[in-house]
Amino acid sequence: MNKNKILSKLFGFNPEKNKVSTELMAGLTTFLTMAYILAVNPAILSETGMDKGALFTSAALMSGIATLLMAFIAKLPFALGPGMGLNAFFAYTVCIGMGYSWQFALTAVFIEGIIFILLTVSNMREHIVNSLPKTVQNAISIGIGLFIAFIGLQNAGIIVHSSGTLVKLGDITSGAPLLAIIGMVITAVMLIRNVKGALLIGIILTSLIGIPMGVTHFDGIFSTPPSIEPIFCKLEWPSLFTKDMFVVVFTMLFIDLFDTIGTVIGVCNKAGMVTPDGKIPRLQQAFYADSIATTLGALMGSSTITTFVESAAGVNEGGRTGLTSFTAGMCFFAALFLSPFFLSVPGAATAPVLIFVGLMMCTSLSKIDFTNYTEAIPAFICIIMMPLAYSISDGIVFGHLSYVVINLCSGNYKKVSIGMVILACFFLIKFLM
Repeated sequence: MNKNKILSKLFGFNPEKNKVSTELMAGLTTFLTMAYILAVNPAILSETGMDKGALFTSAALMSGIATLLMAFIAKLPFALGPGMGLNAFFAYTVCIGMGYSWQFALTAVFIEGIIFILLTVSNMREHIVNSLPKTVQNAISIGIGLFIAFIGLQNAGIIVHSSGTLVKLGDITSGAPLLAIIGMVITAVMLIRNVKGALLIGIILTSLIGIPMGVTHFDGIFSTPPSIEPIFCKLEWPSLFTKDMFVVVFTMLFIDLFDTIGTVIGVCNKAGMVTPDGKIPRLQQAFYADSIATTLGALMGSSTITTFVESAAGVNEGGRTGLTSFTAGMCFFAALFLSPFFLSVPGAATAPVLIFVGLMMCTSLSKIDFTNYTEAIPAFICIIMMPLAYSISDGIVFGHLSYVVINLCSGNYKKVSIGMVILACFFLIKFLM
């Protein structure tokens, strides 16, 4: 069996459409744009009393395992890791706000993963995707684009918090914000000149420029991974059948479900991987990968594992197969031993990539009929709510609900299917709990 047949069988690689070098570059780019989770996730979850070193090992290990599951099971170019937002809910709402132990929260994550597996086996998750209106599906990729561009601007300090106006322009004359702007110029020029690997090269050059500016700090290259023992298999079963456990599991389930759906739809639309009838190939297998990873992650001491929107960076580099996700997964395993090196890439260096990928994901604008308000209004609400509510799932919720309500009130009953109404009722339950 030759190399191409092996790659085709393992990762869905097509030598007539895909290039190994492109897939490898895409995987490395995806990894670098989301490597920040290896620093951010331990910082957030350690607020609950969990061991920070063990959390780093768990994050790197589970990101690698989950992304390899995506590579081999779904053969799609998506990377996974502990979800941002879900880890904040884990730490600040469940543990600090509600006063529960981190063991309780891990148990909730484990139950959520089991439920996800059952939903995937029954094909319910795919039915949910198909129940979303087409205009909302097109809006999702645009909303995600604005959302990740906003994240990039925040990571760089270009946009900062303001007590008066919520957000404002940061000090862009020095430090990380200035470095990010320099990186944007460098990356933009390479994109315009069609330089292969422009996003990855932009990250590397920006990181190097950050050394004399005092933004990039190299603290070595190699280190031994800390032990995962302090957080391994620490579930709390006595609280299993409590009301609070139900509420926590439902909330985690809801956020993870629609964050994942939104990311997969948005990135697949951007990559041109959606079939003419609006279906996403190997969608159920993708759901298998993230549901299995979430369940396993809970045992490994990780908050909910989800598909990362930063996968769009690799897709934009040309990644289309499981070889992209395989590369990203192997990078996470390497990061276990090279953490000082990988964690030295500052947010200012990855910010330009997130910002430009956000731009590239707005191409679906042309697919939305802005002359038809029954289509345009729900799409716009979906788009604007994602960055402003800081939630992919909330954007989908408001976009879908507005579509159903507006069309029913306008007498366009034929446009609203039974599945859409059922999904809308499910969304309303979420807000009433």
